[in-house]
Amino acid sequence: MINSRFQLSDTFNQFFESEKSGGLALIAVTLISLFLANSSIGASYVNFWDSKLLGLSISEWINDGLMAIFFLLIGLELEREIYTGELSSPKNASLPFFAALGGMIIPAVIHYFFNYGTPTQDGAGIPMATDIAFALGVLALLGNKTPPALKVFVVAFAVIDDLGAIVVIGMFYSHDVFAYYLLAAMAVWVGLIVLNNRRVMSLYPYVLGGILLWFLMLKSGVHPTIAGVMLAFAIPFTSQLKEQTSPSYKLEKILHKPAAFLILPLFALANTAIIFEGNLSDYINTANFVGISLGLIIGKPLGVMLFSFIGITLGFSKLPAGVKWSHLLGAGILGGIGFTMSIFITNLAFQDLQTTINASKIAIMFASLTAGLIGFIWLKYRTS
Repeated sequence: MINSRFQLSDTFNQFFESEKSGGLALIAVTLISLFLANSSIGASYVNFWDSKLLGLSISEWINDGLMAIFFLLIGLELEREIYTGELSSPKNASLPFFAALGGMIIPAVIHYFFNYGTPTQDGAGIPMATDIAFALGVLALLGNKTPPALKVFVVAFAVIDDLGAIVVIGMFYSHDVFAYYLLAAMAVWVGLIVLNNRRVMSLYPYVLGGILLWFLMLKSGVHPTIAGVMLAFAIPFTSQLKEQTSPSYKLEKILHKPAAFLILPLFALANTAIIFEGNLSDYINTANFVGISLGLIIGKPLGVMLFSFIGITLGFSKLPAGVKWSHLLGAGILGGIGFTMSIFITNLAFQDLQTTINASKIAIMFASLTAGLIGFIWLKYRTS
């Protein structure tokens, strides 16, 4: 019987339900997109996403614009976890941190090992990320087979994982940086932080400042989605107020459903419009496919377990209530569901190399499906 002393908050339960449903929506639109791309209207469907609108293609508006809102939501979730959630206690926060660190480093090393010195070595960041929606969707299918604390652990390490991916994007996948725009963006961000410190609780100045911040980051050459995370940490959240009155909480609540049922499905539609050409073996028999697949399927659980063991052995961390090592391994396997963030990094790593991008996306979908199935089976039959 699973330990029930650990109680989930109403806020977390709402988040969990939203992410679970969002994961199911992502599966549906991905299948639709693959079907349309390989139907009689495939060429027209793929070309639609490349159509220009106000200087950017539709897919760029989604990947650079709407995904900045998704990254804003990730930042708000992380902010909430730091103030009132699993990351508010150093002892609790350290285990997801160690798990996320291992879950980023080991997959990246595996990919780099197979691709060093090749045109695809820049894809080392692809297997680093975890898709929260899909991972929580699998946990939801398991019902009470998993302890409540495991769900919180998965959210915490996946959010830190995503934050790490954002840092990697800023450091390694931003090109031709223009200093004046970047300095202007930083000035806007500092201005928003000043408003926060002065306890300006209206959302409007932060939203308007965030739009300007996004535009300046777009022009600076640093990927504009990073503006979303920067904005999140400029928006007030204080534990001295009731959580529901916090501007950060209000905005997070507003964004949950649009992110789950509009932004991420549109992202999936635009980025899984893959026309399968030639033999499947042409995609599979490549170092890039092997690096992505092994990174997500093997590297993720290996990194999560190894670094969690180090954290606990050194006394920095402890296992959450009701969570066993077998549960932790299952969570690490589910961490191999990369999908959204992995596809996002693929687009940055292999710009204008459409064949390589498509091959990488096929590897991501294969590895994510495999990790999801193995994780589900392991948690259902090996942890009871």
